[in-house]
Amino acid sequence: MKITGRTRLAGVVGHPVTQSLSPILHNAWLEAAGLDGVYVPFSVNPDRFRGFLDSLRGSSVVGLNVTVPFKQLALAAAEQATPRALAAQAANVIVFQEDGTLLADNTDGEGLLWAFETQAPDFDPAAGPVAIIGAGGGAMGAAAALLAAGCPEVRVLNRTVSRAQALADQLGRQVRAHDLSETGPGLADVIAVINATSAGLSDPSAQLVSLEASPECAVIMDMTYKPLRTNFLMQGEALGRRTVDGLGMLIGQARPAFEAFFGQTPSDQLNVRALALDAMETPS
Repeated sequence: MKITGRTRLAGVVGHPVTQSLSPILHNAWLEAAGLDGVYVPFSVNPDRFRGFLDSLRGSSVVGLNVTVPFKQLALAAAEQATPRALAAQAANVIVFQEDGTLLADNTDGEGLLWAFETQAPDFDPAAGPVAIIGAGGGAMGAAAALLAAGCPEVRVLNRTVSRAQALADQLGRQVRAHDLSETGPGLADVIAVINATSAGLSDPSAQLVSLEASPECAVIMDMTYKPLRTNFLMQGEALGRRTVDGLGMLIGQARPAFEAFFGQTPSDQLNVRALALDAMETPS
């Protein structure tokens, strides 16, 4: 990769950020497109995030992907926000505009739907209820995206029911709160069950909830991509359910971010999933 005086710079900001696969994806797309750009990781102390963003205004940095713990702060720092960022109440993309202002966007929901489209292509969000495990930012983004795609009901299952109810109150009457132990009413007749917690990341053997109450046709999805096959997904596989992994979501959310940063759709001819799997030292 050749760096010039006209190289456009983008990156991912988080704390920590060393585990991110985003530089692998974006730099591969840049090379395939022959674009004069580079994508790098930025590790920023949580108390310096706002100053970090302000220091990049008017620079050669065209945009940033934002990961934990900065997604809510990124939305608050931006002068403009897309409807989907406002609906998710978080931003995973910041675009630095020519006038020095920041535009906040959220492509996590698009990434989630793209993962379903590529790994469970007959999944139709409008065909029935979807259950989401967790009530944090990931759950908010997933629920907002599903509702926008026509899902008639989203059930949020969480250990602290008040948090699930708070999410439901923000998104409207199509979202309903359930205690995590309520797997009977929570998972009955759903078309998908999505883990939006970080349990699989901190403990791959974590048993979040029994999936036995879900229908045989339900698709099981985990937002975690390290490890690729969490206990949640393996439980779904053991029950004969189709599964969707978090790496698909990571790639899916990166695609519109790349276009926002560099003005070009990333190549479909490049197998970035294989590159990511190789980096993770995980067999495909």
